[in-house]
Amino acid sequence: MTWINTIAYDDASGRLKQLYDRVKGPDNNVDNIMMAHSLRPHTMDGHMALYKYALHHSANTVPKWFLEAIGVLVSHLNRCAYCVEHHFAGMTRLLGDAGRANALRAALEAETFGEAFDAREQAALAYAAKLTRAAASVGEADIAAMRHAGFDDGQILEINQVAAYFAYANRTVLGLGVSTDGDILGLSPNNSDDPNDWSHR
Repeated sequence: MTWINTIAYDDASGRLKQLYDRVKGPDNNVDNIMMAHSLRPHTMDGHMALYKYALHHSANTVPKWFLEAIGVLVSHLNRCAYCVEHHFAGMTRLLGDAGRANALRAALEAETFGEAFDAREQAALAYAAKLTRAAASVGEADIAAMRHAGFDDGQILEINQVAAYFAYANRTVLGLGVSTDGDILGLSPNNSDDPNDWSHR
């Protein structure tokens, strides 16, 4: 599950148990990426707040399936299979079309964005890829390209924050050896109207 010790749901108490109860899915299942924080629950609190606000907040206007696609791309570039599989499953569920989801994934992994994404989406994906590979090389022209493609500055911020979040999540997973063993893929805190609702379903 991870290379460090973790505390199982049934053994948790106090603040950790409270957090587990907020993030758990069916049958008290807690994703391994969250369980990896169990020895320092305050870091789970911060991680989950960032995840919920960046990816699952009602104030976002970029479609959630596309934010998930950005997560799949960033995770693929960082070779984080855990996040790729979780968020590909989430993207597929949101789209409700497995065939389209598979085509999107193939385009993301081959970086042939034009085969499955429109021009507007391609600009965002190019930005996310550049930010992931060489953050210091990103310049104002990259922002201008997304504006030209039709994103407003608030949406550009959303794209930036999702790409940045996945860089953090990928390094949490890769640096601690988090696996998908026992996880239920594709669950997420889908109640976007309540930022305090972290339950996975």
